[in-house]
Amino acid sequence: MSNLPVSDLSALTSLSSALNAIVVQAAGAVVSVHSHRSRATGFVWKPGLVVTAEEALADEGEITLVFADGSTRPATIAGRDHTTDVALLRFEAADLPGTLTPAGLKNAVPPLASLAVVVATDDGAPTAALAMVSKSAGAWRSLRGGEISARIELGTRLRRSQEGGLVLSADGRAIGMAVLGPRRTLVIPAATIEHVAGRLETHGRIARGYLGVGLQPVKLDDGIGAMVMSIDKNGPAAAAGLRQGDVLTALNNQSFSSMRALMRELGPDSVGAVVDVAGLRGGEPVRFALTIGERPAA
Repeated sequence: MSNLPVSDLSALTSLSSALNAIVVQAAGAVVSVHSHRSRATGFVWKPGLVVTAEEALADEGEITLVFADGSTRPATIAGRDHTTDVALLRFEAADLPGTLTPAGLKNAVPPLASLAVVVATDDGAPTAALAMVSKSAGAWRSLRGGEISARIELGTRLRRSQEGGLVLSADGRAIGMAVLGPRRTLVIPAATIEHVAGRLETHGRIARGYLGVGLQPVKLDDGIGAMVMSIDKNGPAAAAGLRQGDVLTALNNQSFSSMRALMRELGPDSVGAVVDVAGLRGGEPVRFALTIGERPAA
């Protein structure tokens, strides 16, 4: 028999029952996502639409959704955004089990050291993992330039099949999607998912800024610049008058610092903006008014 006091056993039993209740409720939203040589998890965002981790989705081949009752449905890609790791799948929702319900995401950021649960699937069967929130901070940009509304990390390890799982706060709210980060488990928050998935549903892609040039960092006497190595003759830079061999030194009076910083400025909201470009041509200063275009679809 356990040597724990009755009060402690009661608390553990209550916690166990509470966790079971929120997991059972959330399990109605999660599905297995099978793509070419890949198994992951997704969750119903809206009727007929599933959100999953973009990184866990194969680049080609058929996609199949496996539900808790063993039934399957083919799915197509409504859109995917590698910068935020959000992909949106479309499927035929008619005649599915009544237990399949949208996740009902809530825009909430859990406090540090609070508990969270990752509800995922293994070939349709629900799985659950309890974790502690190991980091809870403000907005950040991914290494690929995606704008993420909050930095949430979980003190747990995910199996590949659990990537794309639904993350629940301790009070049962669906607050985001679990993804595999470098040596850690990250949460893509509800606010980011709603924003990105909404654009993918409507437009099929996330617009990104486009200059129409290939750039190479170069050292200058007073800092660094970016040399135009190639140029799209039909792109925004060519239309503004830039030429191959020009060296960019500043945008909107902000000195060029790095290629990564430049790429971060070319987010969805940059399309259509007019920027003042300062540079050098044959060692002489030049300036251009450049209207940022939309990056062509790959």
